[in-house]
Amino acid sequence: MSTATVVTIFHPANDPADFIEWADTMRTTASESTDFRVSVLADPHLDWGLAVTFANARALHHWLDSSARQRSLNDGRRCGILRATADIVIVEDSGVPSGVGFFRHMVAADRAADFVAAEAQLAEVSARFSGFEGCCTFAPDTGGDSFAVLRFRTEHQLVTWLESPERRAALGPLRLSLTREFSMVSSITTFGSTVRTENGHTAVTPRWKTAMLILLVLYPTVMLLSRFMGPVLDGAGAPPWLAMWLSQVVSVAVLQWALMPWVGRWFRRWLDPIDGAGVRISVLGASVILVGYLVTLGVFAVVRWLQYWDFARG
Repeated sequence: MSTATVVTIFHPANDPADFIEWADTMRTTASESTDFRVSVLADPHLDWGLAVTFANARALHHWLDSSARQRSLNDGRRCGILRATADIVIVEDSGVPSGVGFFRHMVAADRAADFVAAEAQLAEVSARFSGFEGCCTFAPDTGGDSFAVLRFRTEHQLVTWLESPERRAALGPLRLSLTREFSMVSSITTFGSTVRTENGHTAVTPRWKTAMLILLVLYPTVMLLSRFMGPVLDGAGAPPWLAMWLSQVVSVAVLQWALMPWVGRWFRRWLDPIDGAGVRISVLGASVILVGYLVTLGVFAVVRWLQYWDFARG
């Protein structure tokens, strides 16, 4: 079972010491946590935040829902310590929320200050890109394990930054402060693409794989909506142009929040741009999807009851 971390971003308070003092009281409410960190507070380019890690997602959500945590948040609000975003939940084997980049670093023992300066520089450069919402860095005082949380409005805007030459140019000082290359926890987009960073290089699921997966679920979705939702809309007197639009609204919603996340979990390794990059796994996954195409085509070709254009005969 993988660990789970929640990162909460706060508006900067007047005095960092007050925030640290309040964070110590919050720490007492998370007795089951395996790690509790306060972010770097000294640089204006970096967000203020807390990161709390638990052994599993169940323990994390139990704490998030606890009355003790809520009381601590209420005490903070009375002192002017206000949350700036919703809680960001990161489960190691389930990816990260859309538009969020979660980076792990191993900082050299004598380069902690250089690491923070490099993170601030990266945040300053990334702020020039559309959709940037903030960067929060959790760095140890004397080196060691560290991580940073980068937030963009959309996944596309995050990927644009990750693949930009400006970012590659700004990574030099960061690398000099590390004992090994940083890594990025996989990020899975709404329609199945996976974003990975390995050895400092960002990789994204090839578009042909994403397109094949979308078609696998889109075709039966449209066919079933035409068979079952279409007659209902016709019976309600909806004109064809409106009926088609409503059908597309439902199909997009079903794909985004139900079908693509579900199918994406089944094809997680195949979609991974690093673990699934090999010829063997790429061909095997594509073959499975092709079989899926044939099965769905066969079902709608043979089962007359599902043939919306002539379902009355079934």
